[in-house]
Amino acid sequence: MSSSTPEAPTAAVLTVSDSSARGERSDLSGPAVAEVLGKAGFSVVAAEVSSDDQALIQQAITRLAKKARLVVTTGGTGIAKRDVTPEATSAVCERLVEGVAEKMRFEGGKKTRFAALSRGICGVRGESVILNVPGSPAGAVDSLKAVIDLMPHALQLLSGNTKHQ
Repeated sequence: MSSSTPEAPTAAVLTVSDSSARGERSDLSGPAVAEVLGKAGFSVVAAEVSSDDQALIQQAITRLAKKARLVVTTGGTGIAKRDVTPEATSAVCERLVEGVAEKMRFEGGKKTRFAALSRGICGVRGESVILNVPGSPAGAVDSLKAVIDLMPHALQLLSGNTKHQ
């Protein structure tokens, strides 16, 4: 967890991985995402692991969005049969923010052509932003870094601070 100032925006990390949920594989992506969030000034208030089950992912996102203004999920964004994180996220979000996901894929495409296979989305639930990043540690970190600078402004807008300068 981060040792940020009390005014730091809160964040939570949800790793979506069957093998990590069963304890068969260490979660490397979640801690990597938490580190990026901490360095960007977020206070990481929760970190959880879920299996690739849509209902469980939806429950976890809903729970974490009550604790944190930014919920970053890692994993379950590909095209494999068990990759259902985007569907779970879409089901609990009121609105989608397509441009954020587009930016992650655009920047990822500069490093790997496989970025185009990511189906991660970004959405809004209440005053929280939900962001899906890939499950590989490198993909998760690169995707988050591509959009992390947008998150403070997004959270200000969700808080009602809509003044234009």
